[in-house]
Amino acid sequence: MRIDVLSAVPALLDSTINESIIKRARSRNLAEINVHNLRDYADGKYRQVDDSPFGGGAGMVLKPEPIFRCMQKLLGEREYDEVIYLTPQGVKLNQKKANVLSLKSSLIIICGHYKGIDQRVIEKFVTEEISIGDYVLTGGETAAAVLIDAVVRLIPGVLNDSESALTDSFQTESGFDSPVYTRPAEYEGMKVPEVLLNGNHKDIARWRGQEGLKKYNKVKKKKSNNK
Repeated sequence: MRIDVLSAVPALLDSTINESIIKRARSRNLAEINVHNLRDYADGKYRQVDDSPFGGGAGMVLKPEPIFRCMQKLLGEREYDEVIYLTPQGVKLNQKKANVLSLKSSLIIICGHYKGIDQRVIEKFVTEEISIGDYVLTGGETAAAVLIDAVVRLIPGVLNDSESALTDSFQTESGFDSPVYTRPAEYEGMKVPEVLLNGNHKDIARWRGQEGLKKYNKVKKKKSNNK
């Protein structure tokens, strides 16, 4: 998979793509991630990428010219499956959406900043708008990090245990994974459930399903009480 990210503050993505599982995916040539600094496509001595909005109001808007130039360069080199703009108004990112995107071969992610991007960029290039939650961030880089992590870890061969992604929370029937334990079997008087120690995989699978369902019902009850 190839992912190209357009950003006004590319340094914010450094740790995301250069550490942990994403770094492993890149080193195994399973994911190619390129971050493009919009200032490299801007005009003038100061390489300005933002300006005040027409009609007045607070905040700054990312200018169309740098994004258009970067997009035109990328689209001139290859085809992309999706051009994603990260915005609070987008479709909510969930595991199903991450699964779908993990099957794509090439993505462009556009990170907004401040008040967002010029609408003409959206109308010209964007094929999908995605949100990671109902809140406002300073820029789309944080959201891009979340999206990249959620998608890349699903690519076959990225995780060492081929079953890990399939048994994650939101991949199971209940939507939640069961509690997990590791050695020692007893610590400060607290014991690991006996079912996890008996070696009976059917019993363990049944227990995990039941515990995941308990989590689901508990969260569902909390949400209902908070309405």
